[in-house]
Amino acid sequence: MIDQSSATATINTYVECCRQGNVEGLQQIFHQQATMYGYLNGELMLGTPEVFYQAVSTAPSPVVSGEPYHAKLSCVEATDQTATVLLKESSYWGMNFTNSFQLIKTGDKWFIVSKLFQSEQP
Repeated sequence: MIDQSSATATINTYVECCRQGNVEGLQQIFHQQATMYGYLNGELMLGTPEVFYQAVSTAPSPVVSGEPYHAKLSCVEATDQTATVLLKESSYWGMNFTNSFQLIKTGDKWFIVSKLFQSEQP
């Protein structure tokens, strides 16, 4: 189930979609005009979530691989219509990630409009 009732619910949905390799769920929680920027293995990545969707669809999910994926919200700052959430992930595709998400509320749903990330080796 896709829960977008709050900023933290949307990020929790992101975590579960990553855990399960659910690209369709991820596409529902990212805004159509979302951006994604960051460093993957030291390489600068700039653009939209499309490359991320492709990677999630082709790489074995933690549920399938048995990788001990863990995610923790470390900071949430929200108003009634916007939010910034810091999420730390470990053991995802053999790496650890620090992610900063910016979300916006449209109607009664929260969408990710921006993801800034950096990967690190465990």
